[in-house]
Amino acid sequence: MKNIFWLFCISFLLLNCDDGDVKNVTLDFDDTFRQCGNNSLVLYKINTSTSETLSIQLTTTTLAEILTVDENNIYEETFPLGNTNVFNYRSYGRTPLNNFFCNDIPPSNLQIESDEVSLGGSVLISTLLIEDDNDGIPAEDEDLNGNGNYDDDDTDMDGIPNYLDADDDGDNVLTSNEIDNDNLDGDDDPLTNFLDTDGDDIPDYLDPDDDGDGVLTRDEENINQDQNPANDVTDPNVGADYLNENVATTVPATAYRAHTISQTYVVSALVSNITLPSITQQTLDFGTLEDSQTTSSRSVTPEFN
Repeated sequence: MKNIFWLFCISFLLLNCDDGDVKNVTLDFDDTFRQCGNNSLVLYKINTSTSETLSIQLTTTTLAEILTVDENNIYEETFPLGNTNVFNYRSYGRTPLNNFFCNDIPPSNLQIESDEVSLGGSVLISTLLIEDDNDGIPAEDEDLNGNGNYDDDDTDMDGIPNYLDADDDGDNVLTSNEIDNDNLDGDDDPLTNFLDTDGDDIPDYLDPDDDGDGVLTRDEENINQDQNPANDVTDPNVGADYLNENVATTVPATAYRAHTISQTYVVSALVSNITLPSITQQTLDFGTLEDSQTTSSRSVTPEFN
């Protein structure tokens, strides 16, 4: 834990700290911040052009905890600032390194010129989990009944709503492969020219029988039974059997392919009732977290029906 706590006590031991003069400081930082810590959490941001840093030490939570959302994909917690949790402003005589907050051994030449700790106030940590199927169709366009509730649109009734379903019609051909990726109408928008192989006015990505031959697309795996009809080709001049109305051999599917759902955690911090001598503003939007651990994915294989 020494890589967390040394930052918040070393300034009181250095001889080159602030001499007591009070000056007004205008905070000018990027709208993102970073984090480090295991059993506690340090959120920090660095302005390399002005050699200033802002940091929040939360000893009562961890990154894993603030990434644990509820059934509404939300986490929200207000942490009081004081002796346990600390909001800190510092200025330096040299440009601080981007990773010095997380070093096990503190740099020997920090040259801290000003060090201020807010003994009051609070910080609100908010997390929103955004999930996406990355099928090329925006979530708002997958609200087929137009009621504003994305969760009740499930074309193939596999338990995964369309906006999270990489295969909306359950034919084991990915939706991203059933829209106009070839830009047939020349407008660079695959959503304006949905593929409709059999001309039945149902776009392929919502049509369980794409070629209209009476055999479900998912059952046209005549060569490879691997939950991917796209690689079953009897006539190379036409293409995959599920798009060839002259091939109507039925090979019953037994499973759905796995779905990968991407996850993005948007973590923000809002500091209120700041009490620092040189900072007059009472509220600070600390920004959003920039960290590789805020992106992930989950795999779901629907129960076959």
